[in-house]
Amino acid sequence: MAKASAGSAFPNRPPHSPSHKTAVIERLGPGLITGAADDDPSGIATYSQIGAQFGFGMLWTMLFSFPLMAAMQEISARLGRITGAGIAENLREHYPKPILYAIVTMLCAANIFNLGADIIAMGAAARLIFGGNLTVYVLAFGLFSLLLQVYVPYKKYVHYLKWLTIVLFTYIATAFVIHVPWQAALRSTIVPSISWDRDYWMGMVAVLGTTISPYLFFWQTSQEAEDVKVNKGESPLRKKPSQAFRQLRRIAIDTRVGMAFSNLVAFFIILTAAATLHSSGITNIQTSAQAAKALEPLAGHLAFLLFALGIIGTGFLAVPVLAGSAAYAVAETFRWRASLESKPRRAPQFYLVLAAATIGGMALNLAGIQPIRALFFSAVINGIVSVPVMIAMMIMSANPAIAGKFILPIQLRILGWGATIVMFIASLAFIANAIRG
Repeated sequence: MAKASAGSAFPNRPPHSPSHKTAVIERLGPGLITGAADDDPSGIATYSQIGAQFGFGMLWTMLFSFPLMAAMQEISARLGRITGAGIAENLREHYPKPILYAIVTMLCAANIFNLGADIIAMGAAARLIFGGNLTVYVLAFGLFSLLLQVYVPYKKYVHYLKWLTIVLFTYIATAFVIHVPWQAALRSTIVPSISWDRDYWMGMVAVLGTTISPYLFFWQTSQEAEDVKVNKGESPLRKKPSQAFRQLRRIAIDTRVGMAFSNLVAFFIILTAAATLHSSGITNIQTSAQAAKALEPLAGHLAFLLFALGIIGTGFLAVPVLAGSAAYAVAETFRWRASLESKPRRAPQFYLVLAAATIGGMALNLAGIQPIRALFFSAVINGIVSVPVMIAMMIMSANPAIAGKFILPIQLRILGWGATIVMFIASLAFIANAIRG
């Protein structure tokens, strides 16, 4: 049997065939869902604010961040498929417990604040469209999402999430129902316009923190490990290297398509906000619902409706990813059964954490914490935890005791460490500015 070297050569490489290519496309899943979940309601608020405040000036960041986020998500997916375990489980098996506990605790805290902000944003968008009471919408959306995760089997649930990514096309469609000066927009996309203004760099940090988040790493790694468990005939690549070419090729396609889709949608949100809000002198947007409301008098009811419906749809994508990544991390930490495919009675602790995270996010609304405050706390905690998680992933992926023969190819190592350095600088800048006031 041929050996796999540095992730670039694979045993038993199958011939290229139309049926094989079709199967790869049909099996897009964890990467696509992760990329779509990255454009959650809180992310929409960030991108809307960037477009409103800086116009087309930051469109270039979508090109810049794409290879970095795609590389990190591919690295996390490879880790799950190679080991058959999530990030927390790999940390528990190979590294000191205090590191594991610190990272998982901060991940859960950030996710709960992010969940709260997302669920409140969904409720606010629904109230804009239908009227009614915000708290009722928050409770309804939170509980409905929780019931879906608990009672719908994993394979069906993932299938629904995959189709739900279609809702993100509403943000692309919105850009085509308004007037956009495409020549200026494309020029700003290709040619970076960098300012040394403090607000500009805070905006840059916000974009990077929104596109490269720890919960996405935990979710995708655990989803790949979950796929190994629930799909008959599949095993961790360390045990069945004959599956390596097919699976690593699928992962590369899945993550790159998912992240490209994520950044494309983010691009159009910034574009829409720049072409409408910024050009009309509206430069301060604090929530995604506020962005939708501001669009109506400027771009018409259709643009408003598409934008608002997109917030609700992306919330249904993001809430299970946020709650699920926390549940996987905690369950793996304490050696509990962790699987969305298992019924609640077979994995009670896992589902208890899932429920606690979702209910905790809903409770933030009842406690009166504003969405922007929740997002602030989430961003700060994510800034603190993202870099150690990325460093741990890079080290684990280069450790033969963990990755076996499937260590990272050189291009992923360069991009992975590059992304880690960029996030380290961005996180320091964000935390320093947060402390200063």
